[in-house]
Amino acid sequence: MKSNKVEEVISLNGQFDETGPYVLRNLLTGIPLSIEGARDEVQINCVELLDHNLYVGTSSSELLHFVRIPCDPDVNVGSPSYILASRLPPEFHDVPNETRPGVQQILLLPSVNKACILCNSTVTFYSLPELSPAFGTTQIRQCSWIGGVDLNINPKEGSSDGKPPSLTILASLSKKIRVIRISETPRGLRSIDFSGSVISVRRDSYACVADTRSYALIDVDRLLKIPLFPISSLDVSQPEKGNVSQEILEEQKACVPKIISSAQVEAAESQLTQKNAQSTNLDVTLQKSVGKKSPHSSVDDNFHEDPQNSFCRETTLNTPTASQSKPSLIKNISPSLLPSQLLTILNQDKPSHASTPSIFLKPHIVSPTPQEFLLVTGTSPSDPGVGMFVNLEGDPTRSTLGFERYPDDIVVDGRGVKVGKSQAMASSDDEGFLLASMIRHTDKISRGIEIQRWDIDADEANKDKFWLEVPTTSRDNSSLGLRLVIDSEVLHFSDVVEKLRLYRFRPNGHKPRMGISNPYLNTSDLQTGDSSSNISMKIPIIKECDTVLEEWELKRIEEEGQLANRLAGSRSQIVVWSGDNIWWAVRNPLVLRLDARLPEITSISSLNKQANPSINRSLLIDIIMSLSGREAKTEADYISLGYIRQKAGLLLFLNSAFALDYKPTKAEYKIAAEALIQGGLDPRVLLATIPYLRDEIIETKKGIWICNGIKNIVENFIADFGSINADEISFGSISNEKEVFSTVDACLLAVLLKLDVLTSPETHEENSVQEELYRLVDHGVDCFERAVKLLESYNRLYALSRLYQSRNMNEKVLSTWQRIIDGELDEGGEFTDSVKKFQAYLIKSQDKSLILRYGGWLASHSPKLGVQVFDEEKSHVKFENDQVIEILRNRAPDAVKEYLELLVFQRRLTKYIDELISQYLKTILQKLNNSNDISLKLEQSYQNYRALRPPKPSYRQFIVENLIEEDWWACRIKLLQLLSGNQGTPSTYDTHEILVQIAPFAEQLVPEIIILNGRRSNHEEAIRLLSHSLGDYDTAINYCLSEGSSIYYPNADATINDEIPSQEKQAGLFRILLLEFLKIEDLSDRVEQTSNLLERFGGWLDVEHVLELIPDTWSVDIISGFLKIALKRIVSERNESMVVKALSAAENLKIDAEISEKLKIKKGLIET
Repeated sequence: MKSNKVEEVISLNGQFDETGPYVLRNLLTGIPLSIEGARDEVQINCVELLDHNLYVGTSSSELLHFVRIPCDPDVNVGSPSYILASRLPPEFHDVPNETRPGVQQILLLPSVNKACILCNSTVTFYSLPELSPAFGTTQIRQCSWIGGVDLNINPKEGSSDGKPPSLTILASLSKKIRVIRISETPRGLRSIDFSGSVISVRRDSYACVADTRSYALIDVDRLLKIPLFPISSLDVSQPEKGNVSQEILEEQKACVPKIISSAQVEAAESQLTQKNAQSTNLDVTLQKSVGKKSPHSSVDDNFHEDPQNSFCRETTLNTPTASQSKPSLIKNISPSLLPSQLLTILNQDKPSHASTPSIFLKPHIVSPTPQEFLLVTGTSPSDPGVGMFVNLEGDPTRSTLGFERYPDDIVVDGRGVKVGKSQAMASSDDEGFLLASMIRHTDKISRGIEIQRWDIDADEANKDKFWLEVPTTSRDNSSLGLRLVIDSEVLHFSDVVEKLRLYRFRPNGHKPRMGISNPYLNTSDLQTGDSSSNISMKIPIIKECDTVLEEWELKRIEEEGQLANRLAGSRSQIVVWSGDNIWWAVRNPLVLRLDARLPEITSISSLNKQANPSINRSLLIDIIMSLSGREAKTEADYISLGYIRQKAGLLLFLNSAFALDYKPTKAEYKIAAEALIQGGLDPRVLLATIPYLRDEIIETKKGIWICNGIKNIVENFIADFGSINADEISFGSISNEKEVFSTVDACLLAVLLKLDVLTSPETHEENSVQEELYRLVDHGVDCFERAVKLLESYNRLYALSRLYQSRNMNEKVLSTWQRIIDGELDEGGEFTDSVKKFQAYLIKSQDKSLILRYGGWLASHSPKLGVQVFDEEKSHVKFENDQVIEILRNRAPDAVKEYLELLVFQRRLTKYIDELISQYLKTILQKLNNSNDISLKLEQSYQNYRALRPPKPSYRQFIVENLIEEDWWACRIKLLQLLSGNQGTPSTYDTHEILVQIAPFAEQLVPEIIILNGRRSNHEEAIRLLSHSLGDYDTAINYCLSEGSSIYYPNADATINDEIPSQEKQAGLFRILLLEFLKIEDLSDRVEQTSNLLERFGGWLDVEHVLELIPDTWSVDIISGFLKIALKRIVSERNESMVVKALSAAENLKIDAEISEKLKIKKGLIET
């Protein structure tokens, strides 16, 4: 069959667009409904699809079987074709003077490989897929409906217990419903007395059925019935009786009389009342009523059948006149009314039986969820309809739905957003839609599908209705059909490929230098496709080329086409038919829904003076703002939202930047910029729209790749630029009165929990229910065990912990908090800052075993907080340090380092320094072994430090100021501190062992090597590394002054116990440093550092030795400072020696004088 192009659908406002959630795509067109060619007289009655087999039932009592022929993978064809495999006239029992509606139903049972065909009120059975006769000549005559398959069962799944597969169906006869099991042979299980049923939908044993007048619920296993409400509220022929469960009399061998006397009715009613009193499951009174409740309910006569009588359809539907209908009343009904309130309004001022004819409407039943049925009521075919939700017991469950007119058919699609689930977090598959086919009479008669959400409340702002118009055909009198088929298929949207596929954009030439046809698109793909039609991925055809694409670009084109094609699929299970055409009603991809709004809002031509760009801008801003904060749930959504933001932002930018009669505001530019940034559009694309900036764009060989939809806008703009001149829910009152009995406490707790669940999160700050709940558990309850179960069942773990606290059950409190911290669901969510509260509770505890058990767990979860539990300065319970370390090693290895730091740095316990150094080394060496990036970072830090010009900080200060926020970096800084002995007491670690461990990483751990060499008195190597590998000249000088005891200054609160070395030792180290400074590679650094050393510490050096080392090529100015100081020192020494000599001479004279005086006294002689 050929595929005709489908015109764009019409929205509710009459504009052509595809902004709704569904669109039509061809399945099969031009179907040969009649071999005689009288096509206008034959209609499509029903359609079914299974395993690529399409079955079409017609009004000419024929069943057409089409088989799908997949597209040829070697040919660029986007959709498969169907061929007519057979034209089957199903057998039926011909009744004189009866109309022949043709094939009325196609019921496929894939689990048993059978098909049930209802043709002219006769059911025949066939085998799938070829429709060969099954079960011999078995037929079901005088049948008005065949169906009732359990919707809770996958129709394609067979038996799992090894037995032959079987399936139970319901057949609606004139006076009963027959329950039939289809297996290897059909077998009648039972017959249920129910007169005139025309439709049935079943969940498990519960079937929702309808006759021509009203709906009812039936338990097909226990034979119980719950009457619901009439299909038409104007149907005054329905008895006014209460909706209570009634026992259905199963058909006995003896025939039940058709006419029953009043005495028999009263007796049956009495029996029914007694049986209903004993019912435990379905003995309920529905809250909605059909009119006033009769004081004497009787069993409906329609439930008693004369087996000899056949089902005869009642009078045709009569449409009331304008004076008889109540459209104004229906339109004023709030969609949030309950069914009971709605029916009361519909029945107000009900016309008398004599003045108003009976109104018969087609019943509609669908089951959106396993626990609900959706039923449709109304007043007349031309008036609005109302959808009512009931559960399996007949109780209303949701607010009602409204239809503009009473629908012809309805279908539900999607499992629906679950109660309590955020709309923003729900995926597109979760959204539940209700599709209703109808004919609208406005300015013209239009046939189409009204679409609305069924899974959200009617008063939500985002619940809109959409109108999907079915294309007109030459056969205006053809019917419009709508059905959910068994099989689903994936349809491919080539428009999605066309818009989202990336193309190379050449900003310096808007016209592509080579015309590349799109090998991934086909005109027919715009309307149809499925999962088997993989769009061909071939090398593009290059036409009118002035250059040849390179191999990498051809590969990129192919890859982008494959990616876009993967995002272009949308699955559908809904078919629509009219005339001789069948369409898919498929979910419209997000990108097409949003993009369909943009071309109507603005275009490049809107920049013209005659256009009204202000309106376009405002609408563009509305679209951009509507996408603000919208989260993508799938890859397709992510790419689609990015594309729409790019396009809307680009159009707004162009419309604002190049408008001739309007000055845009800064806010508009900001909105456009945010949209473009969030969309991720390459800024060079915007620059390409500005002529004097276009030549400044720089491209790499790979070029600029953007979505084709964006590329077309920019290229069109550039081409045309030359022509431009410059639930509110009400609860019952709850008593606050408390009793002492445990049952009262349990009931109060259950009610508070239920009310708190139903309270919106926005009102929690003013939530008296929550306060009352906590007040109850804090003061304790008598029903303790029951309270625990209730709180557990509602996932209120924090409230449970408060209950345990009320009884001082500390272990239970901590275990409950542990569950919350580990991620177990806590519906209340009140336990904030949980880890700190857990720690504080443990610190206050005096139970040593409890602290050991949960302190170890806390340390494994949060090491920094966990080790504080064992700190003797905070905890009430004292622990031995070695015991704590052993516990942490076994239960929280990552916390051992934290605890050792606490002991060493806070409590000054130097005995644990060696172990802490081992922990630091283990962390650092593991990082170096596992990651080359760490080595590169360390080497880069040395290079960056050496590149600094004096004056520069010490290397330690440099790495502290340029801190890397990683654990290993912090460990290294602390390791340097420990190795240097800056803890206030000397360290006794094994330097040789540490050197062996870090030897493989000597180039990465230079400061550590320097410290260790200093500790080992290997001063030459340490000074060499400081001078050349590290370039830390100031620290090298400090090293000479302290004889390598510490190359880092201690903290302010630390003390130094090392003695200052002698000047002789210092002088020896300075001589070594001078030699290393003279070896510095950079001449300027060599001269500067040598001159600085000699000037500051030349007093430690011998002048003659220095002059021997200084190169002859150096200017005297370089060491002038040293020479001045040296000369001053020499002069000073000479003067000192002269003073000493003079003082010595004076002293000699004094001594001589003293000796002379002594000699005179003794009159001694002095020989000369």
